[in-house]
Amino acid sequence: MSKTKTARAGDIYETARENPYVQRLIEDEDLRESLQEAFEAAKNAYGRATGNGKGTVKAVTSDKKVQKEMRKAAESMQEASERLRSKPKKRKGGLGRLLLIAIIGAVIALAVSEGARKAVLDALFGAEEEFEYTSTTSINGS
Repeated sequence: MSKTKTARAGDIYETARENPYVQRLIEDEDLRESLQEAFEAAKNAYGRATGNGKGTVKAVTSDKKVQKEMRKAAESMQEASERLRSKPKKRKGGLGRLLLIAIIGAVIALAVSEGARKAVLDALFGAEEEFEYTSTTSINGS
């Protein structure tokens, strides 16, 4: 590779890295999926419209499958466009959600497992002492 091509590639890389749309495309999996669905649907519609021998105009106006694929492509492109224009969604409740799930899991474990309940009660209040009771009174009253 010549020096000018390498420098040009580096400039393109820097420009792409600084572009907010490229960053969104890299970070947003749903945006990538929408664009991929739109591309696949458009490719399928084009293949069906040009490969049927009727002519593209007739295929687009009369073939229901071509129309369905074109509609799917348009909807996916619209969804991708809306995602690209909207602000990126921030994940909420990472630590709080994890803590809530842990508490719910602990409550369920305590409700289901007698061994877990016994272990928690022993840890909180100390182990139970086992004892045998023997009566000092007799049945006859003597």
